[in-house]
Amino acid sequence: MDMTDEITFFFNLGMSYKDIVRSLALIHGKVISERTLKRLLKSNGLCRRKYADLNEIIGFIIDQLNGPGRLHGYRWMHTKCLEHGIRARKEDVRIILKELDPESSLLRQRRRLHRRRYFSQGPNYIWHVDSYDKLKPYGICINGCIDGFSRRIIWLKAAHTNSNPQVIAGYFVESVMNSGGCPRVIRCDLGTENVIMRDIQMFFRRNDGDERAGPRSCITGVSSANQRIESWWGLMRKEGIEFWIQFFGELKDEGLFAGDFLDKALLQLCFRNIIQEQLDDIATVWNAHRIRPSANCNVPCGIPNIMFMAPQLWGTEDFIVQPDSDLQIAQEACMFLSAIPCDEEVFDLCTILMEEQNLRFPSDRREAFELYVELRDAIRSQITE
Repeated sequence: MDMTDEITFFFNLGMSYKDIVRSLALIHGKVISERTLKRLLKSNGLCRRKYADLNEIIGFIIDQLNGPGRLHGYRWMHTKCLEHGIRARKEDVRIILKELDPESSLLRQRRRLHRRRYFSQGPNYIWHVDSYDKLKPYGICINGCIDGFSRRIIWLKAAHTNSNPQVIAGYFVESVMNSGGCPRVIRCDLGTENVIMRDIQMFFRRNDGDERAGPRSCITGVSSANQRIESWWGLMRKEGIEFWIQFFGELKDEGLFAGDFLDKALLQLCFRNIIQEQLDDIATVWNAHRIRPSANCNVPCGIPNIMFMAPQLWGTEDFIVQPDSDLQIAQEACMFLSAIPCDEEVFDLCTILMEEQNLRFPSDRREAFELYVELRDAIRSQITE
């Protein structure tokens, strides 16, 4: 029996040999020994101890330290290396970071994290949804969702708004379609931006017979009590968003951002896709990193992707629920983000200016900044004439 695809998939998730063997038996019904597994891995060229050249690792880390990566700790940076195809020893990454950025390393050593008690029965039992408003004054609105059991990021989106309930509902319905079902429960705050998402969740679960069916499939309360996603916002800020908060703050201090409609639209045009790539990178690394054991014995430890996809290894099950109704009914109540990152009139005007001046859409922060300044000066000069 050919198990190459399954073994490669589990190996690339970072699972241990023991967990791969158990997953093959529990999920696919294929029983092999660890010795056979190692032989199959070797025959397919899969080896954990085949490390990249040290100069390549140092070059990658230096490049990361020149941007939002300067906020990363060595565990996060190590996982980021792996996700970018650079196999490195965790200890090597720690030493390199300590030598290249000793001040930040010392600050991280002094920091302590205190967690509140929490319990979730399994993946897709409860999704925590919330909005992050630290970049909202600059026109970038972030909304996210995290699975309560595995802590896997379900969605993490940057848009021109997080106040439109149709947009938030669009994130939810899109994730339901991608996941093959909805969670037993969603947890969100009392804001009006969540009303359509709540209605869709209750609509999906209206005919189920469990204790969390219908109106009980949605829990609402103050944002500060939504601890799973609230605690994750702090990590997201530390691992990349703090860079953008400071960057946009410097634009404002230097008089390059007035906070009006035009400047927000231009920031969205130039930076929204760059920030979305950053968010995607943060979510990918988080989902692939290993969560350390907690003092709370009810909270599992492990890699979010594995806990989400193979809950049998933790003695539980996937609680996903197939919606009772056609998803098309729910889609009609949603608004899905278009490829245009800002106001359409501003976008059309900027597209004309870019064609006239032979400019292109940015691929990194530096190009985005240069485009923002050029478009801002060109439009404001036309307004004053």
